[in-house]
Amino acid sequence: MVRVLLAGSTGGHLSQLYALRPWWSEHDRHWITFDKPDARSLLAGESITWAFHPTTRNIPNLLRNFGVAAKALRRFRPDVVVSTGAAVAVPVFYLARLLNIRTVYIEVYDRIDTATLTGRLCHPVSDLFLVQWEEQLKMYPKATVIGQLM
Repeated sequence: MVRVLLAGSTGGHLSQLYALRPWWSEHDRHWITFDKPDARSLLAGESITWAFHPTTRNIPNLLRNFGVAAKALRRFRPDVVVSTGAAVAVPVFYLARLLNIRTVYIEVYDRIDTATLTGRLCHPVSDLFLVQWEEQLKMYPKATVIGQLM
């Protein structure tokens, strides 16, 4: 059985990860996300590590989330990390790279014309970078198009 760490902000990012339920439900899994009502509802009964938020332009929480990521990676020891962003993915992906843990990043479906900041930061350390629209290949030419998750 594959051990999967799913990391994502709440809201649309979490919804897109949740759309992968037919896949991740068959694996041993752990989540890193924010302690928000949608996460508590969607992930009831799941193994979760709560990350610090807000993360946008918040350097102290980014640094705290490196600690959160390190602890979760060390305790859970995943085979692969999967994320749709946003900022919570950055510390997880960079630490996973240092620990030789495979990473899969899925660029969100609502950014067709411009790359997300998290996508740009995670792209260099992603083993597999997936996009949901052909148009997103303009920003990420080596990505793989998987189609819309939702």
